[in-house]
Amino acid sequence: MENLIALLVAAPLVGAALLLCGGKRLDRTGAWIGSLFAVASFAVAAVLFADMLGKSAEDRAVHQHLFSWIPVGGFQADVGFQLDQLSMTFVLLITGVGSLIHIYSIGYMEHDERRRRFFGYLNLFLAAMLLLVLADNYLLLYVGWEGVGLASYLLIGFWQHKPSAATAAKKAFLVNRVGDVGLSIAIMLMFTTFGTFAFGPVLAATGDTSEGKLTAIGLMLLLAACGKSAQVPLQSWLGDAMEGPTPVSALIHAATMVTAGVYLITRSGAIFNAAPDAQTAVVAVGAVTLLFGAIVGCAKDDIKKALAGSTMSQIGYMILAAGLGPIGYAFAIMHLVTHGFFKAGLFLGAGSVMHGMNDEVDMRHYGGLRKYMPVTFVTFGLGYLAIIGFPGLSGFFSKDKIIEAAFAKGGTEGWILGGAALLGAAITAFYMTRVMLMTFFGEKRWAETPGAAAPGQQVQHPHESPKVMTIPMIVLAVGSVFAGALFSVNEAFVTWLEPVTSFAHGHSPLSATAITASTIVVLLIGVGLAWQMYGRKPVPAVAPRGSLLTRAARRDLLQDDFNHIVLVRGGEHLTRTLVYLDHSVVDGAVNGTAASMGGLSGRLRQLQSGFVRSYAVQMLGGAAVLVAATLLMRGV
Repeated sequence: MENLIALLVAAPLVGAALLLCGGKRLDRTGAWIGSLFAVASFAVAAVLFADMLGKSAEDRAVHQHLFSWIPVGGFQADVGFQLDQLSMTFVLLITGVGSLIHIYSIGYMEHDERRRRFFGYLNLFLAAMLLLVLADNYLLLYVGWEGVGLASYLLIGFWQHKPSAATAAKKAFLVNRVGDVGLSIAIMLMFTTFGTFAFGPVLAATGDTSEGKLTAIGLMLLLAACGKSAQVPLQSWLGDAMEGPTPVSALIHAATMVTAGVYLITRSGAIFNAAPDAQTAVVAVGAVTLLFGAIVGCAKDDIKKALAGSTMSQIGYMILAAGLGPIGYAFAIMHLVTHGFFKAGLFLGAGSVMHGMNDEVDMRHYGGLRKYMPVTFVTFGLGYLAIIGFPGLSGFFSKDKIIEAAFAKGGTEGWILGGAALLGAAITAFYMTRVMLMTFFGEKRWAETPGAAAPGQQVQHPHESPKVMTIPMIVLAVGSVFAGALFSVNEAFVTWLEPVTSFAHGHSPLSATAITASTIVVLLIGVGLAWQMYGRKPVPAVAPRGSLLTRAARRDLLQDDFNHIVLVRGGEHLTRTLVYLDHSVVDGAVNGTAASMGGLSGRLRQLQSGFVRSYAVQMLGGAAVLVAATLLMRGV
């Protein structure tokens, strides 16, 4: 069965090659070809999963060595795949959700002239993401990591005729490069420390390595994770990335690419377990980001940007859990999978709303859409209930476990992390209820006839999306409802991942019942506040000025302003200073030395006049000096 592993990557890669190189002859069938290769990869994953289930837990990990990539002396870089419980979880998520999004895109991108290329980019992304999670060494993981960055750049800027989309793509690319530098430095440190890139030898040797080196490697891996997973301080690209087509938002910014950082930290768990300072930095980043993203999501009127803030926050929960070590790794991945279902469903639901509203994204121009889009309303609503942690749905099981693990950290740190996770749950309930109320409830705030349209408001004819779009939404809604309960039966998911991630029961100062009760209470508080503000009162078509915090949240808590002042202007001043030092000090010293030598040589050259009489006078003068000196010395 291990011979099938390469097919997981090969199928979408071949699809990408066909669609991107096949020319216009594939324009009509390109969407179906791309979807077929995605489904084929999922079929191979299902076969491998079934085979893995038939083995004992210790024998489930398989390796496939393809070839030696760079064998040079003591430097050995191989291309090989590793399929274990952790990578299989990601493979099923990537190919399963990816296939549904491909099918959804057939309807969503139906009228786009360049949709063949779009599906080629989607296939390329799947291939790169699968390479990332299947690699058996960090160097090959880096190839997939960069491939994902390239594909996301192409997909975010797919509608490149829009300046905002082109700018967003460049911004995502540049911010991710900062994180990628961290990963490249970490890989270099690994090779100099362990002499290899392979996961097995590197992770097995952490017990014999100094804590300082492991801390440096861990911090660089965290920097890489912050870039890909849009965590503070490299989170600024995610909101702008919503300029891409909605299926891109669902695939890249909900279910797959932004989870790459969580995978990297979990896969490198042995390094962080042996480096407590790096592990503390991970939980700090996760706690800060889950609150940062939640606050931003509260103030966005663009439905996709509100969901983008939510994604940032939910990935923060996963990073927080991964930073807790063995008590949190399994729960981080569990929430990652459930989040893949309900957040992909929410993004596809947002795309369905946009499809029925002439691409309008401002929720203040929605209202009452549940009557016109019943399937979208029900599927979006189930995703909404799942993400806020409604009892019995997926988010309830996975998020509760993270909150419990945060409290189990112990001491003051445990109370701080647990409190932050609970506060994040309350804010999540608020902003998602706000999205639900502004979109599907209340009076309509859109115009059906040109005469009824307010200045700047489009004429709308809301309608339900075709089945090719609604069926994937229904499947994701089913996962949003049942996945968490399925994973929690007899701790099935924890047992599944334990051979790879290890697991330890934490000792929380609060009982599981008390934590569950607390999460339900904060959920009700968040829903109640949102209902008070957006359910009982008419929603104005134009956003009010709002409080200082609201205005800051609309501007992403001034993250772009901070980056402009600190990085852009700071970089400009640093560059000018370096240029001045280069010209005045470095070049000045060089040029000054050259000028001094030139002046000295010019003066010495004046002594060489070319006239014999001058040389005779000089010789006479020299002889006179020598005679005088000789006489003086004799006199002494």
